[in-house]
Formats: sequence, structure tokens, C-alpha cells
Amino acid sequence: MKFIPFTVLFSLFTMKSYSQKVFSVDYENQADVKVYVVQYENQADLKVFKVSYSNQATQNFGRWFFVDYSNQADKKIFFVKYENQADLKIYFVKYENQSGWNNNSKKHLMY
Repeated sequence: MKFIPFTVLFSLFTMKSYSQKVFSVDYENQADVKVYVVQYENQADLKVFKVSYSNQATQNFGRWFFVDYSNQADKKIFFVKYENQADLKIYFVKYENQSGWNNNSKKHLMY
């Protein structure tokens, strides 16, 4: 019976949580990821939906919660002016079920 709590405890610590709490920084050198907002959905690497609460921004599915302070963020982003400066191109969608990756090769940027 002693191994059951250990197993549960072990599985809780080994679960990967890819939260998407982001903070928009003022300077490029402060950012983990440089982001460009594209005009059309099919140009984006990631379609992003802005959620209202931090607990809705779980996993790496494009549901972002913008935090008020950089130390609360999982990723710090900087919005660049030109597409060729970006690590990641995003498009903001209106509905949560529209969010997700168009380009899976860029997923590592938000882990």
C-alpha cells in the first residue's frame, strides 16, 4: 500500500505543464520570443486566443493569458514591427476552439 501514494506523487511531479502565461516586454532583448501579428490566419504559425483567467491558459494550444508582471509569466514576448524579425508569427482568433498550431516546428518556442 505504501507504493500507491508514491506512484501518485511521482506522476504529479512528472506531468508536464505547458502554461501559456505571457508578458509583453518593452525591449527586444528582454524577450524569450519575438512575435509578429499577421493579417491573415493562414500566415500564422500559431493562432492565439486571449483567455480571461490564468487557469484557462494550460498546455501549448495557443490559449494565452497576459499577466501584469514579468515574474508571473512563463514566456516573455516582444511584438516586432516586421515579419522577418519574428521568431513566431501569430494571429489572434475570436473563439477559443479556433486556437492552435499551424506550424508544429515552432512549438518548442512556447515550451
